[in-house]
Amino acid sequence: MRINLKLLCMTGFITCVALLASAYYFQFALEMEPCPLCIMQRVATLMVALGCLAGFFLVERPIGLLLASGWTLLSSFFGIYLAHHHNWLQNLPADQVPSCGPSLEYMLDAFPIMEVVTVLLRGNGNCAEVSWSFAGLSMPAWLMVFFIGFAIASAYGTFIAWKARK
Repeated sequence: MRINLKLLCMTGFITCVALLASAYYFQFALEMEPCPLCIMQRVATLMVALGCLAGFFLVERPIGLLLASGWTLLSSFFGIYLAHHHNWLQNLPADQVPSCGPSLEYMLDAFPIMEVVTVLLRGNGNCAEVSWSFAGLSMPAWLMVFFIGFAIASAYGTFIAWKARK
């Protein structure tokens, strides 16, 4: 059975848009401020969305699909790393949680960009707070599930594109 890659890419893109819309709903409608790792997971979701969108338009060109699928796969791994690290922080004992840091706006004003990126990737005490869960899983845990799904789908797309390039 051959999976329709164009449909797979569009489904991935729509899923990413829905995830980002949900994140903004939680932020603006429910007034849940995102922590640094939440922001980085949004970036990873956007990266996956762009890869899926590129794959949708390049599905007929094996090299284009290979690049788009490869980008999506790497972006998915980045998202898995971030979500796993965030989930790990949320499950630390209270005495091992890192201290809370300054806001992103302050860090961007006061620190060099590479230091800000390092802090964002590391997370802080704000990242350890579980403010929402569904079926026993927090937001980062759910994002990890989605990123794993994106990784599997993009690995399939990469495999198909690799075979078709010859």
